[in-house]
Amino acid sequence: MFSELFVPTVIGAAFLTYANGANDNFKGVATLYGSGVLSYRAALVSGTTATWFGSIAALFIADELVRSFSGKGLVDPAILAQGTFPVAVAGGAAVTVLLATRAGLPISTTHALIGALVGAGLSAGSLDTARLGTAFALPLALGPLLAAPLAAAVYMAGRALRRQGQLEADDCLCLEPAIQPAVQPASQSVLQASARVTPSINSSAMPGLRVGNDESCSTGPLGWIGVSAVDGVGVLHCLSGLLVSFARGLNDTPKIAGVLLIGSSIALVSQQWLIVAIASIMALGGLLSARRVAEVMSKDITTLNEGQGLAANLVTSVLVLGASKFGVPVSTTHVSCGALFGIGASTRGGHVRTIMTILGAWLITLPIGAASAAIIYHLTQTFLQL
Repeated sequence: MFSELFVPTVIGAAFLTYANGANDNFKGVATLYGSGVLSYRAALVSGTTATWFGSIAALFIADELVRSFSGKGLVDPAILAQGTFPVAVAGGAAVTVLLATRAGLPISTTHALIGALVGAGLSAGSLDTARLGTAFALPLALGPLLAAPLAAAVYMAGRALRRQGQLEADDCLCLEPAIQPAVQPASQSVLQASARVTPSINSSAMPGLRVGNDESCSTGPLGWIGVSAVDGVGVLHCLSGLLVSFARGLNDTPKIAGVLLIGSSIALVSQQWLIVAIASIMALGGLLSARRVAEVMSKDITTLNEGQGLAANLVTSVLVLGASKFGVPVSTTHVSCGALFGIGASTRGGHVRTIMTILGAWLITLPIGAASAAIIYHLTQTFLQL
């Protein structure tokens, strides 16, 4: 049976992978584009590159997610051994994510996959609902619920520290060589003593830090190395966006690989080469078809500045990387959007209509994935009986 369904399984998984890249690749760098740090093209290329490296990293630290999404423990092994099951799961999830991407809605591929697993499992008459709740539904629900308050708290804490330190946008942190004032000889005249003497650099002393403004750090006679507050936050913001993209690749790639490994349906290909192929197709989907979701994530959820984007990205990356390490199937989409929701609530800059539309899309993702998988499962079964 696998020989007959090998090609449909691969085709379904390829569409799912492409759709995942189109819907998800930009999410890690959405704050960089939304706050004006990077252009759309620069954000897209950097985010896709970081996602690809995250996907490759899944080879080493994400085996648990591969096992979770291969259906083991959720569906009876005898059902998994049927070739119709992976076709239904891959096809159902692909249809769901492609529809959402076409509509410009940032939904969760994880959610679509779980819906497809549920739909195919129910159609086959085998589904462990207890494991479904504890291992899948609970982490999905907790992701955005944790991300929203954490992102708001991180942003407000950073803002409070900035205000307490009376730091302004044009402030600069300078690393200076130690200064040793020149000593006037006792025999000098009063006129000579009153003359201005330039301090000298003491090479044997330790350098020190000084907070000034951009002008004093760049043009002052004592400035050695200076980093402006704007540049410092910008660099950290860019690094945090790349970290989120890396975490997303690490989190999503093994889930798709797990679908292809259902019942060893693609045992002819090693898991290593499978993940490389998924990473590459995912990158292609992001580069070619990410624009609609990118605009929604970057501009329509909330207004952003660099500090707010940095707070959202830090929370997203920590939660997703931690979940990937321990095999917890959280959704990068839910976590990143939840962080933006939290920032929008804390700044009162959130766009309520867009947020409600996205939440509505999240609610219908699972039933659409389940229904699509169920239809594909029955159609495939019918085809095999002809």
